[in-house]
Amino acid sequence: MRTSLLLLPLLLLLSACQTPRLQRDFDPSRDFAAYRSWSWEEPAVQFKPNDPRINSDLTSQRIRAAVSEQLEQRGLRAATAATTGDLKVQVWVIVDNRQQQVSTQMGGAWGNPWGGGFWGGPSYVETRTVDYQVGTLQVDLLDGKDGKLVWRGSAEQVLRSSQPSPSEREASIRSTVANVLSQYPPR
Repeated sequence: MRTSLLLLPLLLLLSACQTPRLQRDFDPSRDFAAYRSWSWEEPAVQFKPNDPRINSDLTSQRIRAAVSEQLEQRGLRAATAATTGDLKVQVWVIVDNRQQQVSTQMGGAWGNPWGGGFWGGPSYVETRTVDYQVGTLQVDLLDGKDGKLVWRGSAEQVLRSSQPSPSEREASIRSTVANVLSQYPPR
């Protein structure tokens, strides 16, 4: 029992240290070199679920700033207020509750089976259910003329149970957005 209690924090620590799982999809028939400007598709940042612990104007501002910075680094310029960009940008923040079964074997055989000293005591397996949350940040780029999705990138990561500080939140958002948009334009 004591070993299984030590395993749970280790599992959560390892999952918190994992790098985000990146995914992307795009329309290969599009000429991405023709896209030179962008604007927001309102609402620019959407949250699922629409929970006030997740949905925050501060988080939206951080995401907008990080996306703007990354798109500019990729040669895309923000369209003027009166015009629509070649690309329209929309970001989704999705939090899913998930479960995982963790089994731990306790007791059992140890020692040297070839030269004596072998002990084959009783063993048992304890299985526990671990609840955790997975956060996904998804960036959608839509064609400004026809409104069709032309590129989608996302990062998925297990969320920590402790609340990060505002500076940690900003750094995490900037890093995640940079990772997602590192895949744009498609090659």
